[in-house]
Amino acid sequence: SWGGGGGGPGPTPPGCRGGGGGGRRRRRGRGGGAGKFPAAAPADADAAAPPEPEAGEVLFAMSPQRLVTFGPFEFSLAVFAGLLGLLQYADTFFSFSVWDARVWADLLSEQSTWISRLGPMAQVVGAVAGLATLILLGLATGLARTLSREWGFVLERTARGFRRRRGLFTRTDVVMPVHRVQALEIGTGLVRYRFGWRSLSFVSLAQDNESSSHDVAPFAQLAEIAPIAAAAGFRLPDDATAWQRSSKAYRTDRAIEGALVFLAIAIGLAIFAPLGWFLIPIGAALFAAALNLYAWEFRRHAIDADQVYAVSGLFAPQSQIAKRLKLHSVEIAQGPIARLRGYATLHLGLAGGTFAIAGLPLARARELRARILETIAATDFSRLEARAQALPGQARSEAQPGFSSNFAAT
Repeated sequence: SWGGGGGGPGPTPPGCRGGGGGGRRRRRGRGGGAGKFPAAAPADADAAAPPEPEAGEVLFAMSPQRLVTFGPFEFSLAVFAGLLGLLQYADTFFSFSVWDARVWADLLSEQSTWISRLGPMAQVVGAVAGLATLILLGLATGLARTLSREWGFVLERTARGFRRRRGLFTRTDVVMPVHRVQALEIGTGLVRYRFGWRSLSFVSLAQDNESSSHDVAPFAQLAEIAPIAAAAGFRLPDDATAWQRSSKAYRTDRAIEGALVFLAIAIGLAIFAPLGWFLIPIGAALFAAALNLYAWEFRRHAIDADQVYAVSGLFAPQSQIAKRLKLHSVEIAQGPIARLRGYATLHLGLAGGTFAIAGLPLARARELRARILETIAATDFSRLEARAQALPGQARSEAQPGFSSNFAAT
């Protein structure tokens, strides 16, 4: 039959049964329907990129000028440790063994003979030049390590918590919720303390470069640290803080303990060494005892309605500040001498860190324990947990009655 399937007049060519509509559909499928069926998108086009964390208030940042100032205080001789590590491959390049002591003895003998011919003035100049080279290498190494680690350092306060970014070669971006901050640690160094520079770290359960503390202001003044501490819900000590020192019996025992080693050396020298040599360790023992007696003036602690403070260190004071509500336990420890002398060490259970106040009079240690336990035991979190389990279908992360006030206090 030559009739079209669509009933239209006129013959239809063979092989095109079903009418003109089918032919048109086939033609559209071969080329005319390009506009009807768009080309498939790449596989990764529909995968939305993760949103960038929102920008927040900048609490602390270090400019390149600050990093250049910071670098010399990070004096390091790590370059020599690296050279020593390379010595294990030296046998591959040298015809002699670098571990042969006779080789170095012969070399030193030759050099000492050559140096002795230069005269006293040249020897002094050479020693000064060698020392200056050593110092310059240490400063350059410290600066290089500081620039690579702290380049572009920025600490922000965002809606999700604290966000810290840093690093030149390896860029790190860390976000920590505010309520995860358990305590503050304020440190300094022997030299940087004389210029007013300090560092601020957050103590938490998370680790930062194999440390329980997160550096949030590695090189800052106290005026720059105070706003960061306030953003975390902490207060720095002020003139109204009621500081107290450790027991005087503890001070005396520490002084004796520091001198005992030198006194033992003095006894040995008095028996076996030439006359007068024992006076050297005796002088060192007196110096160590005086140092411990003076350091007692800088070992202090305090407590207020919300926080516990502890400061220790003579030449580079280190400070710790912890929230009473975030402490987990309180322990009073006494050794044999402490029991005999009437003082103790107070260990505070701090998540992610350690907090101890040594040399407290026993009555004072018990007083602090009672006050801290009063805060810790004020809320029974096990009841909040039980209530969350008793409500079926309710998310565990939702706020329970009584939790919001404690969270605000934290």
